[in-house]
Amino acid sequence: MIRIAHVNGVELAYREEGDPAAPALVLLHGRTADHNHWNPYTRRFAERFHVIAPDLRGHGASERPDGYALPEMAEDVAALLRMLGVERAALIGHSLGGAVAYHLAMRYPDLVSVLVLEDPPAPLPLDRPPLEDDSPMMVETERQFVSPDPAWAEGLARITAPTLVLSGGPSSHVDATPLAGLIPGAKLVTIDAGHLIHSAAPGEFAAAVEEFLDS
Repeated sequence: MIRIAHVNGVELAYREEGDPAAPALVLLHGRTADHNHWNPYTRRFAERFHVIAPDLRGHGASERPDGYALPEMAEDVAALLRMLGVERAALIGHSLGGAVAYHLAMRYPDLVSVLVLEDPPAPLPLDRPPLEDDSPMMVETERQFVSPDPAWAEGLARITAPTLVLSGGPSSHVDATPLAGLIPGAKLVTIDAGHLIHSAAPGEFAAAVEEFLDS
């Protein structure tokens, strides 16, 4: 079911499936996508979890405010979970959603039970060509990817949740490998399927994620 929440000063749309009494699982989509990004998996996960799949600010049916700071986007998700009465949740995030997930996990370690990061950029300086899309969301998030706050890499050491980093391998334009070295105890799995692992290699993606969630 699609719902609307007013949290952290913004209006967020989110999809909710599964038993609210089950363990919570939050699905965070990549940049320019929305909660539909997870449609092949939402009902599958809802058989075991209370699934919450928001549209991040600037995406889907959610509000498009002036600011797109990654820590603030993490605060949006934290506020949504508080509104829903969720005290602890597993997080699965792809790309931008993965960055939002690790910001949430390092800001609120007690809130995150398990962390799965699908091919997100590490908070380390990047050198890549300028974007053609000059929308505020793209410009501001890209600036943070290319020139992140140095404190963010240090902050990853505060993550206490068991963490799986999924790399799309050499086929991906993102190198998620360094991220695993910055998060204590993180497990790195490479699936050479490109940036959209969950779409290009759904069987391998689901197997890796479910094995980790069950471990």
